[in-house]
Formats: sequence, structure tokens, C-alpha cells
Amino acid sequence: MRQALDQAAQARLLAPPNPAVGCVITDAHGNILGTGHTQRVGGPHAEVMALRDAAAQGHSTQGGTAYVTLEPCSHQGRTGPCCDALVAAGIRKVVASIADPNPLVAGNGFARLRAAGVEVEVGAGAAEARELNLGFFSRMVRKTPWVRMKIAASLDGRTAMASGDSQWITSPAARADGHASRARACAVLTGIGTVLKDRPTLDARLVDTPRQPHLVVVDSRLETPPDAPIFIAGRAVYIYASSQNDAKKQALEAAGATVLYLPDMAGRVDLTAMLHELARREINEVHVEAGHTLNGALIQAGLVDEFLLYLAPKLIGPGLDMAHLLPLAKLSDAVPLAFTSVGMVGPDLRITARIPGRDQF
Repeated sequence: MRQALDQAAQARLLAPPNPAVGCVITDAHGNILGTGHTQRVGGPHAEVMALRDAAAQGHSTQGGTAYVTLEPCSHQGRTGPCCDALVAAGIRKVVASIADPNPLVAGNGFARLRAAGVEVEVGAGAAEARELNLGFFSRMVRKTPWVRMKIAASLDGRTAMASGDSQWITSPAARADGHASRARACAVLTGIGTVLKDRPTLDARLVDTPRQPHLVVVDSRLETPPDAPIFIAGRAVYIYASSQNDAKKQALEAAGATVLYLPDMAGRVDLTAMLHELARREINEVHVEAGHTLNGALIQAGLVDEFLLYLAPKLIGPGLDMAHLLPLAKLSDAVPLAFTSVGMVGPDLRITARIPGRDQF
């Protein structure tokens, strides 16, 4: 199973919106016959890749065991059912890490395997397999993506000088590491302030990745310029607004955007509804890179699951905060966090933290 999990990790940048799954097929003596992992959406799943690998090496899989990090699918989607492919290949036993939360599968894959006489064991490597696909599990169970907020700041918590200058607070190593987080996500989320001030591309150009994450912009009044650098071939751009303007909408859609109106009762973009709408678009993980206003709105709405924080070894003094938050009435109202990892990236400190219990779904 360790090798199957390693295979799954190789699919992490490749597979979204599908889960990252790995498979290793062995013979009755434990000798490896074939390995594989999920390919790009619409391509073969891990089980089929492992079967193909075994066949390419001239190995028979009759009576073999398949170690797979997620329950083999049982439905006809973009590809055929993997459980049927395993049965047809003569697999005698399947060892799976965890059940698939997709309602179209959800135990049906195991049931079909057992009905065909295949022995099924579940549980080995479950925690790691789930962590590899936390966004997929979130979308399937909570009907909302896993939201990770990335912040680069000085040691005194400033994301920019008072003048707004922020390039660059952290090191090239930290920026490359942040791009790796972008690449892992299905979508990068930002606000109109960042689009207008920084004119960013918000792509994952500092790492080798087989696909670019989509881009989501919170833009209440549709101020995004149609010639903004965010429009990159091969990725979708979703702009969420609260004020309707058909002329601007038409211009942005001509540039390649999808414009959606989702106003809340206060006339702003309904951020909760936006995340549910993104889940319906098969967005598993959202990587937030925004200014302190949108950061604060997302945090205070309780929509951020995880923080990815890079702290540079420097002090800036007066400047922009990580997030614009309202004053607390009492300290017990503070947003609770649990550190999940702390380490160095180049000269900078990287901290990841989660809302306690948020990943228990």
C-alpha cells in the first residue's frame, strides 16, 4: 500500500477534479506486476493504468491482488467502472484504503467486487489517502470546496507597506512553494483589489505542472478590465458579481470569463453561495490569494478551512494586515487554530494551520 500511496501522490497535480488515486497489482507471492495512478480528467483511472502496465510487461493478473488507495468506481462516468475492469482481469483480492465518498460509488464498488467473488479489505493507509484528497472529500460530503488561504507577511504580520508595496516580502523559495500550492488547487481565488492593483496572472508558473488552476475573482461591480493578465489560455476564469451590468458582463465574457451574479442581502457577493456554486463546477480545493479585505470577509464568514502562512524574517512597521477583522468583544471569540506543520522554506518560516475539527466530515 505504501507504493500505491506514492503513486497517488504523483497524481495530485494531474488528476483534479478527479481524486488522486494510486494502484499496485501483485501476484499471489507479492511480486509487483504493474503500477499506475489516475490520469488527467477523462483519462484512465489508477486501476486501469496498473492493469495496462502489467500487460505491457507481459504479466498475467489472474489471481492477483490490487492495492488501491480509493474504492474502485462502479459507475459509468467519463470512463468505465474500474471494479469491472479488475474483475475482468482476474483479480482475486482488492485491498483499498478508503471508501469513495461520491454518492455514485459510496460502497457500490466494494459490493460489486464481492458479488463477483473478489475478496475486499478496507482500511490500510486510510488517513493518508483521505488527506491526499481532502478537497474531493469536502466537495462530495460538504458540497463545498476545501478552502486554503495563503498569506505572505513580515514577522510583524504585514502583507504590504503602508504605501501598498509588497514585492517582495518573502523569498523566491517561499514564492515557488506558494505556486506549488496553487498548482495543487482546482482554483485560485482573489479579489478585484488585487486584480486592479497588482495586475497578476495568478498562475502556477514557478513549478512544473501539467495543468493550470482556474481563477475565481470576487468583483462586486464588475471592474475587472477585459485586458487583465488573468485571462490565460487553457483555464477558466469565473467572476462573481453582485451588481448587474450587462455591458461589462458581455465584454468580460468576450475576453473569456464566465460572469455570475450572486448578491447577498447587503449587496455584496454571497461568498457562501459562491463556494457551493464552485463545488457544482467540480472545484475541490480553492487556494486564496487576496488582500486583507477579502481575507477578512472569508474568515469572518467561517469559510476558511486552512491557512498557509509564510513569515519573512523582517519587520515592516505600519502597513497592511493579513486580514481585516472586526474587533472582538472578548478573547474567547478569537478564531481558534491548530498548527499542522511548521518548517523553513529558504529563509522564511512556513506555518500551516487548520480550524480544529474542520477536516472531520
